[in-house]
Amino acid sequence: MKATKILGSIGIITTATLALVACGKNNNANTTKKDFPAATPKKVSKQGGTLNVAVETDTPFTGIFSEELKDSQFDADVASPGDEELFDTNDHYKINNKGPATLKLDRKASTATITVKKGVKWSDGKQVVAKDLEYAYEILGNKKTNSPNYSSQFELINGMKEYHEGKAKTISGLEMPDGENGRTLIIHFKQLKPGMYYTGNNYFWEWAEPYHYLKDIPLSKLQSSDQIRKNPLYFGAFRVQKMTRGQSVTWVPNKYYWRGRPKLNKIIYQVVSPNSTSQAIKSHKFDVATVINSQWNQVKGTKNVNFIADIPLSYSYLGFKVGKWDSAKGKNVMNPKSKMANKSLRQAIGYAMNVDAVEKRYTQGLSFQVPTLIPEQFGDYFDKNVTGYRYNLKKANSILDKAGYKKKGKWRVQPDGKPLTIHLAAMSGDSTQEPIFQNYIQQWHKIGLNVKLTGGRLTEFNSFYDKVQHDDPSIDMYIAAWSLSNEPSQEGLYGEKAPMNYERFVTPENNKLLNEMDSQKAFNHKYRVQKFHEWQRYIFNEAFVIPLYNSYDVKAINNKITGYSTKPSQENNNHPLWYQVGYTK
Repeated sequence: MKATKILGSIGIITTATLALVACGKNNNANTTKKDFPAATPKKVSKQGGTLNVAVETDTPFTGIFSEELKDSQFDADVASPGDEELFDTNDHYKINNKGPATLKLDRKASTATITVKKGVKWSDGKQVVAKDLEYAYEILGNKKTNSPNYSSQFELINGMKEYHEGKAKTISGLEMPDGENGRTLIIHFKQLKPGMYYTGNNYFWEWAEPYHYLKDIPLSKLQSSDQIRKNPLYFGAFRVQKMTRGQSVTWVPNKYYWRGRPKLNKIIYQVVSPNSTSQAIKSHKFDVATVINSQWNQVKGTKNVNFIADIPLSYSYLGFKVGKWDSAKGKNVMNPKSKMANKSLRQAIGYAMNVDAVEKRYTQGLSFQVPTLIPEQFGDYFDKNVTGYRYNLKKANSILDKAGYKKKGKWRVQPDGKPLTIHLAAMSGDSTQEPIFQNYIQQWHKIGLNVKLTGGRLTEFNSFYDKVQHDDPSIDMYIAAWSLSNEPSQEGLYGEKAPMNYERFVTPENNKLLNEMDSQKAFNHKYRVQKFHEWQRYIFNEAFVIPLYNSYDVKAINNKITGYSTKPSQENNNHPLWYQVGYTK
């Protein structure tokens, strides 16, 4: 599963990757809480106009304009006018042939054939070719780039593991039958997987990189290069005109765009503080802005605005640090003696959280507690029998007592009698952040656990993830959020070789279940569903990650805008098809 870290603050889940529409598209999801349309009204549009889009963050966006190298949702958002992926999908995320490239899977030969359409050109006028597809895999798999999006799932490609480990200079499983300047790439796999018919599967990559533009840059310096940070090339509807690093990006039409001329003359993404978002919406400063859920009551009556929404494939979660990332071995290593290694402690912490009450108090019902790591939008893969960690202080106390966490004065001590202080890392955000996290800390205090904020305060977004990714010893547990892809395989997030397994949880049983849900047997849908259910029950019991909540992703859009949709069939790369967004006549 390809996933992107997002601002993991309560009531502020921002635009989510590959989001699923709330209205009328998914009978399995609990979408009856609110009634929002999924798209702006269909009207005749005119040519021209500037669209101002808000990026709601209290910190500069990183500005890594490369799918292989980025790991922030903010970067994904500001890049969206230009950053198309190779495939379009239907409303159930199954790949079709309407996008920039076509896909053909051959189970007998264990191959995937990707062919770029003629006329799909970079914004400098060069045709996207097979080498551009192949080069993206080099960036993804070479250790010199330190790509956060590489996972062991890609090692299903012949030769990828050897390339990643530096034992081979090329990836043997990537074939360009018509040469580097042809438009076809054949990928040879050890075997095909059931998720390969859908985007976000993490077995083959869905993006290209302009080899002719980047080839002279050493891979170790690619992320910091001007070609990635200042002047990226894309084959989408728009190209970068100018950029203020971390603050704004201005896009103008790509005159070579393969689908035709975009309606808009310009799209400007600009950072705005979450605390100022409601005022910005009410004053019509932006044409597109994501509603901060805690501010819904302040903005819901705004005139000349259409509110559209979906329930994204996202969740916030509480993660427990139980190991380290071993960079030499390229895998997570669990430490059975770590402070948070006792699952009883983790379970008690989960039961002590009053998540439902918090969401009702601060988000007016636009956020809601979720019971498992598999969202309801995944249909029958979601196990409705997993209840989740519902608030129960009595149960939390009982679990700690039985596990030997005895009280010594005000605080509980570890089973061996040593003092226990737990450090929680949490991100800064809008004005509700501090009271919400202090509320959780007070709940944990009620069961005798001495929990403190890491560093004594909330942590800025980029610093937070730097500490989490590098297993900073000042963090025992942390609250963050994932924006998910639409293929539910969990290997890329919680596998032994997944860098994004920030908890570093590794057990034989977890490995077994992750492998089974993507095995050849899993082409049988009933079998795959069974394994997903087994995994959810296992994760609930182990509690190394505790899912907290999901939120409606509500957009406030100028009522003169048409063509903006959250339907997967009307999106590419999790964002609207920007070429068809425009002002009404």
